[in-house]
Amino acid sequence: MVAPSVGDQIQIKSYKHNGQLHRVWENSQVLKGTETVVIGANDKTTVIESDGRKWVTREPAICYFHSQYWFNVIGMLKNDGIYYYCNISSPFVYDEEALKYIDYDLDVKVYPDMTHTLLDEDEYEEHKRQMNYPQVLDRILYKNIDYLLRWVRQRQGPFSPDFVDEWYERYLTYR
Repeated sequence: MVAPSVGDQIQIKSYKHNGQLHRVWENSQVLKGTETVVIGANDKTTVIESDGRKWVTREPAICYFHSQYWFNVIGMLKNDGIYYYCNISSPFVYDEEALKYIDYDLDVKVYPDMTHTLLDEDEYEEHKRQMNYPQVLDRILYKNIDYLLRWVRQRQGPFSPDFVDEWYERYLTYR
């Protein structure tokens, strides 16, 4: 697999299980790019929804993607602390066009105090029926939610102290 280079501006594209484009983040700065891990940053980037609606992110964010885990993590720097939005998704792939993954609806929101909430279970169940997710996928996704929550509790990876702040400082050197 090809990896983006540090300093590259890339698009991030999420798809649904049926191959339909779900959402596109127009510009993210690559801060680390390997075949296994991509760390990116963006601030006030345009996001395009599948129906063509556009909106702009409100705060700086550090995005963490891993090729072996079925989730990605967005750490958003807000005035009252770092909030994390975790998409339960396929591992990422990268090609010359964009960093890509399949969004499986389930999300975990993690607050600055590391409490968390599982979101969108109803949407997941609906899409699971509509798109005929195989049983093995269901097991994989819930197993990866367990991995993710273990990372949150143990403050590992993108949840470790200073992770988001240190990568954000690096991002500022590109601006």
